[in-house]
Amino acid sequence: MTDEIIKVPDIGSDGAEVIEVCVGAGDQVEAEDSLIVLESDKATMEVPAPRNGRIVEVLLKVGDKVSEGDDLLKMAAEDGAAAAPAETPEASAPAAETPVAAPAPEAAPAAPAASVIKEVRVPDIGSDNVPVIEVSVKPGDEISEEDTLVTLESDKATMEVPSPFSGVVTEVKVKEGDILSQGDLIIMMEVAGAAPAPQTAAPSQAPVADKPVAASQPEAPAAAQPQKAAESSRELEQANKSVHAGPAVRKIAREFGVDLSLVRGSGPRSRILKEDVQNYVKAKLSEPKSAQVSGGLGIPQMPAVDFSKWGEVEEKELTRLRQIAAKNFQRSWLNVPHVTQFDESDITELEDFRKSQKAAAQARGSKLTPLPFMLKACAYALKEMPQFCASLSPEVDRIIYKKYVNIGVAVDTPDGLLVPVIKDVDKKGLWELADECVALAEKARNKQLKPDEMQGGCFTISSLGSVGGTAFTPIVNAPEVAILGISKAEIKPKWNGSEFSPRLMLPLSLSYDHRAINGAEAARFTALLGQLLSDIRNILL
Repeated sequence: MTDEIIKVPDIGSDGAEVIEVCVGAGDQVEAEDSLIVLESDKATMEVPAPRNGRIVEVLLKVGDKVSEGDDLLKMAAEDGAAAAPAETPEASAPAAETPVAAPAPEAAPAAPAASVIKEVRVPDIGSDNVPVIEVSVKPGDEISEEDTLVTLESDKATMEVPSPFSGVVTEVKVKEGDILSQGDLIIMMEVAGAAPAPQTAAPSQAPVADKPVAASQPEAPAAAQPQKAAESSRELEQANKSVHAGPAVRKIAREFGVDLSLVRGSGPRSRILKEDVQNYVKAKLSEPKSAQVSGGLGIPQMPAVDFSKWGEVEEKELTRLRQIAAKNFQRSWLNVPHVTQFDESDITELEDFRKSQKAAAQARGSKLTPLPFMLKACAYALKEMPQFCASLSPEVDRIIYKKYVNIGVAVDTPDGLLVPVIKDVDKKGLWELADECVALAEKARNKQLKPDEMQGGCFTISSLGSVGGTAFTPIVNAPEVAILGISKAEIKPKWNGSEFSPRLMLPLSLSYDHRAINGAEAARFTALLGQLLSDIRNILL
């Protein structure tokens, strides 16, 4: 094995300070592992190992000022690994200087000085497919030579691309999130007092910054497409911009979605290291469940409690149906801003009419409950007020009106709540609705409902009239925007203008999504229902 002196490569500036030494004597490193971290006025960059090997001696320390070509460390090469001349700064220097030579042809022609439009392209940045994290100029900006045009960030360094000329920006060809490589077009700018480039110049003499290279043209569309990963992490990166951390650390933080401002750095000058990010993630994952949040909404979960400490307990697993219902209820309650409108309807005449049809129902083999009347009244009201027969788009920027009237009816079963849907309620008569209500409720209790019989609802009715209660707040069955709760009817004294008379009053509880429906509309809806139910003949109008 032979020792080789590893030197500081082209760092794109006159000098930089060593702010971290990542290896020590005896360390075994692989190609691309970080050796030191440098910081200049414009960038923080990590210097990678050019190949595999073992560190013999580190020739620099934190605080040293270095430039291109300075001795960095001694490395013992592995068997069969010879020093690669192409890796030395001397060998790579011509490629790095190619874009810088762009202004040179300006002095060659003897033509009169005039303003010309020049192209500014990405110089040699040491790697390809580097995302743009900041665009520092815009059309119309007057900039000087060496002013920053864009900021790029690779896996190993954050670098600013300076302007090779002074002039006025006429067009910006890139945006944040674009992926760039050497030779890609950044901006067009008007350079004052510069002569046009000779048209007869040989291709080898044409400056990269003045004339587009034909071979690079196919790459332009690819460079114009933003990378999804860079786009999604831009907001987090902006928040972490002032944090003292290297590009590789920032890359790990983006991958894990870590806000670096919350991480305590253990490196020199409190600099955040990779290990600090990894330890932060491990600590978060090991936190007890009670400290975590569910659904990404910042709502703490309920803590686990050992109830057996206070007495005997029995634990039973929820049925699959109840588990699914619980998740649906929670999702709807968390996503829908609920408001409930309470009202009551005088159904004295309706109930008298229903009872008068008992014999006809028996003759048909039907059972005429109050529910078919509720369905017909709701169908009429949904036609009159279509905002209740609608759904919001997932982005909450559009409302979708449904031209059909399908109403779900909540059915209590031994295994949990089921909501079969009665289709085209507005097109069916009372007897047909009565028979369908009984049939679907029986299917629900016997677990015989088909998926299609529980889908496509526009509105839901939840009736607790047979159980009791004066009012309740039903949860909207999202993506529907409203649900009607019906409680137990009760005889109440009502003033008729001359005296109090006993009337059968039905409590109504209308819960609605306040994003789609306002309070006045809800009040008008329950008032319309009350009018329809007080005299069912109103439905014929």
